[in-house]
Amino acid sequence: MPSKPAPIKKSPAKKAAEKAPEPVPEPEPAPVEAPPADTAPVEAAPAEAAHATEGEVAPATEGEAAPAAEGDTPAAPAEAAVVEEPPKAPTPPPPAVPTSAPLDVSVDDVTDSSLTIKWNTPETIGDSGLDGYTIEYCKDGTTDWVVAQEEMNPTNRYSLQHLTAGDLLHVRVVAVNRGGRSEPGTLAEPVPIREIGERPRIRIPRHLKSCYVKQVGDQINLVIPFNGKPKPVVSWLKDGQPVDTRVNIRNSDKDSIIFIRHAQREDSGVYEISIKVDSFEDKATVTLQIVERPGSPANVKLLDTWDFNAALEWTPPKDNGNTEITGYTIQKADRKTGEWFSVLVHHHRLTATITDLIMGNSYSFRVFAENQVGMSEMSAVTKGVATIHKTGIVYKPPEYPERDFSEAPRFTTPLTNRTATVGYTTKLLCSVRGSPKPTIEWLKNMAIIGKDPKFRQISTQGICSLEIRKPCCFDGGVYTCRAKNQQGEAVVSCKLEVKQAILPEANKDKGK
Repeated sequence: MPSKPAPIKKSPAKKAAEKAPEPVPEPEPAPVEAPPADTAPVEAAPAEAAHATEGEVAPATEGEAAPAAEGDTPAAPAEAAVVEEPPKAPTPPPPAVPTSAPLDVSVDDVTDSSLTIKWNTPETIGDSGLDGYTIEYCKDGTTDWVVAQEEMNPTNRYSLQHLTAGDLLHVRVVAVNRGGRSEPGTLAEPVPIREIGERPRIRIPRHLKSCYVKQVGDQINLVIPFNGKPKPVVSWLKDGQPVDTRVNIRNSDKDSIIFIRHAQREDSGVYEISIKVDSFEDKATVTLQIVERPGSPANVKLLDTWDFNAALEWTPPKDNGNTEITGYTIQKADRKTGEWFSVLVHHHRLTATITDLIMGNSYSFRVFAENQVGMSEMSAVTKGVATIHKTGIVYKPPEYPERDFSEAPRFTTPLTNRTATVGYTTKLLCSVRGSPKPTIEWLKNMAIIGKDPKFRQISTQGICSLEIRKPCCFDGGVYTCRAKNQQGEAVVSCKLEVKQAILPEANKDKGK
């Protein structure tokens, strides 16, 4: 049996071939089927196949069926080959673009024969990079730009040498890359080639380096010294705008004075001074803040009243006096007297609880705002009144258990033995405690002294004393103090020795 044809697409020609009867053994080769109308034409065979000699079989091209060998059944033709498109040429890179212009071209130094300038790198450089800078200059009044250097400058600074003193030069800088030259960055003004006596320099006083604070109505006199030769040109700006005519400015060779007779809040701001000598310039700023007392707080409310307390709440004042609010002062007033008393001072919160209010009284409250200048002139008063109602409280004194404080007499400081001199009054002392108060008796040699005028007996606050007036030798002996009450008695004794004074021998001779 002959081999079956290879499967192909079911185009109209293929369907007709499928309906044809199968070939008989060893049939004549069937003609090659034409490709369908919608199939792309097959490419011609390579040139080598056209020059093939007789008897040689040219190699089959891609997509064509190879010729059948002798004795073999011819196979069905293969499907037409897909045409390959030739490769596209690569897209050329975009052309190089020049950089943007150099930024902030300024004078760095100038002498009578040289000029040094500096600048910042262009904002846009691009993919092609930056090859360098070209510096050009021309005299004022001409358009002949001269290139200052033979090779491109790689840095952002360049010094032009061998210049003529007195010339007025325009200078520009051009950035160069593969895309070509950029737009030039040019000095704002032409530069005179001459020696600068002294560069301008502002010397801000230390107290003006921070914010300078003054109150409304104060006089302001600020002196800003500076250096520079020849005389610098001085200009002032306030918040980037020209200074108001109310502000007086006086300039001299060495300083600039800003004077305000009566300061107002609108005078607050950042004042910028600029001094300029030819193309050199120096700037400095002074921050001025004019402050005053704040306005009163807003929306003071009485939130609640309980027991002897009242809760308040308020909002900050709309006008803070051009400075920070540092606290609040809360006052109360009894409706009976109407006198105001401060209850909280330098309070930092927007709520407060007032305590220790008196029962039965009604109170009003007001709040003042405070800043670094002082307390606000006006206050905010609560609309409501806090009334502390009376409650039925019955005082019940505490009950204490009775205690028996009875105590038998007891000497806490005993008598001590004493030595007295004849004719010199002496005193015996001791202390005793007991409850009820004990009765005190003095005894000499166990005999009650009684009301003898020679002796004086004193008993005060538990201190017992016996004074012996001008004792003699016979007043010596044992003295006893006895204390008695209903709980008992106690005694304490001491020995008193009375001695004769010994006179010196000289006195004895005089006596004889």
